[in-house]
Amino acid sequence: MPYTQFQDLDFGQIKTQIRNHLQANSNFTDFDFEGSNFSVLIDTLAYNTYINAFNANLAVNETFLDSATIRENVVSLARNIGYIPRSVTSAKASISFQVEIEDTSAEVTHLTLNSGLVCIGSANDTSYRFSITEPITSRVYTDSLGKRVSDFAIEVTQGTFLRSSFVARVPSDQKFILDNENIDTSTIKVNVQNSQVGSMGREFKGVDNILNLNKDSEIYLIQEIQDEKVEILFGDGFFGKKLENDDLVTVSYIVSNGVGSNGASVFDFQGSFLKPNGATVRPSAVVNITTVQSAANGSENEDISSIKYLSPRLYSAQYRAVTPRDYEAIIKTIYPATESIAVVGGEELSPPQFGKVQISIKPKNGTYVSDFDKQQIKNKLKNYAIAGINSEIIDLKILYVEIESTVYYNTSQVGDSNVLKTSIIDALGIYSNTIDINKFGGRFKYSKINQLIDRVDDGITSNITKVRIRRDLKALINQFAQYELCFGNRFHINPEGYNIKSTGFYISGWKNIVYLTDIPNTNENGKLDLSEKGVLCLVSKDAKDELKIVAKDVGIVDYKKGEIILNTINITSTVAANNLIEIQAFPDSNDVIGLKDLYLNFDASNSTINMVKDVIASGEDVSGVVFSRDYYTSSYSNGTLERK
Repeated sequence: MPYTQFQDLDFGQIKTQIRNHLQANSNFTDFDFEGSNFSVLIDTLAYNTYINAFNANLAVNETFLDSATIRENVVSLARNIGYIPRSVTSAKASISFQVEIEDTSAEVTHLTLNSGLVCIGSANDTSYRFSITEPITSRVYTDSLGKRVSDFAIEVTQGTFLRSSFVARVPSDQKFILDNENIDTSTIKVNVQNSQVGSMGREFKGVDNILNLNKDSEIYLIQEIQDEKVEILFGDGFFGKKLENDDLVTVSYIVSNGVGSNGASVFDFQGSFLKPNGATVRPSAVVNITTVQSAANGSENEDISSIKYLSPRLYSAQYRAVTPRDYEAIIKTIYPATESIAVVGGEELSPPQFGKVQISIKPKNGTYVSDFDKQQIKNKLKNYAIAGINSEIIDLKILYVEIESTVYYNTSQVGDSNVLKTSIIDALGIYSNTIDINKFGGRFKYSKINQLIDRVDDGITSNITKVRIRRDLKALINQFAQYELCFGNRFHINPEGYNIKSTGFYISGWKNIVYLTDIPNTNENGKLDLSEKGVLCLVSKDAKDELKIVAKDVGIVDYKKGEIILNTINITSTVAANNLIEIQAFPDSNDVIGLKDLYLNFDASNSTINMVKDVIASGEDVSGVVFSRDYYTSSYSNGTLERK
């Protein structure tokens, strides 16, 4: 009897193979498998085989990290290599307020803000609780109006503050399950009170590995279990201190709403205070909260794809930051709000800075990482970094790509050009959010843009699209400073100049708006020399709207390297908001790349779409004599002086 091989999990194929197998048996030579009740038995066998094969395939897949699909299994496999998935992360906000009390006694020297609920914040028409995990004390003083007041400047964490208590029963109880879901594990604090000592208890420290531990280390570990709940594990007497019988374990934590509370900026006070004697005191006036920093950096728990991606990389890093990949894996675990990251060793900088690591982070929400978060990241990196290596977190460098597209359409197929224009803008907006574009080292592909526009509607006959690139210069107002911007792409050179354009700004010693532009270097014949460089100029417009050069040699432009160096200058203000000067150039290639430390972003909002009637396709000009009109040209055109 021949051996049957099943190639796939297909019911029909399995049934056919069983029938062929039986037909090969001499005992069933003349048997009618289709016309007899024996067909029911074959169906049953095929169905049973199919179910067993499916379950076997599923079970085998769930034993490997790459192929597992059930979260519980993925978490368990990641745990085997020492990886702890990120929990829900609470949004944090910085607030300040003043409390006025009626008690004028000298004994009330300070007030203590109780742990737990502090205020209610609103975001997206939803109210959220903001709490603190530890009491905060501030002194009471008499202000200039004779009022007894106390000032608080604190950071509040979104979520509900809770406590859970457990009594250890040795030897069975060395781990405890927290029943609540959506716990921000970074807020967990564990206190262990020894019943025999009768003390107030000692705070145990949370760790993520067993390195450098001994039998007396007062530590605990956290792991995710079924239904995304949290389990607290204590030592076994060899690695970490073991709990004793009747020890009281108190765990405090915050249950968070995750990403939903991001953006909350208006807060209503709901907290309570204690006097030095422990008595509750209520403010004599309404507590008005001033928002120093809106709620941010809230996130959901780590998804399966992220666990699969980061866990082997963190394992390979072995809890030390050496290579750029090590930094990438570690930073994404300690700063969950990371969308993309670039790490450059000091040896790659110009000039080289040995012993230094330069880190640039694109957060999920916003463009820049706050100074507070930068310091937090640096402090946590010290636990992983090698001695003698200094890490520096720099602001994000963004290379914006914009287009100016002239789109030709057939009037017989397009009723309203404005509707078509809106569809094109929407399509570009969707493309601008793709991962191919928005990342360090990303690439803008010109052919994709052309195809994307052409495919929006059958009425579009063609498009002529020009590409420009932009960097935003953050001006140091009323300070003499030098500036350097690297675009990482070769500039197109128009011998007439004005290849570089900028938004307007003001400088000391000149009352009118000035703009930044360039004049390419030329030889004695007036043609471009071989240096592929030029000088930067400041130009302005007079009362007659005529151009005037304010300063001719204020910097250098390297067209080949795509670099702009602006000499020492005192900028007093900028036309654009946030002290920004937008500087644009035309790339020599329509395909634009982002350098390793340069975040590429396709800026659809600042792109221009011009709708033009295709007179040839529409039948208005069958001879094609107007094809040479200016609006059909694909050549570079520098246009107006300033960037608008």
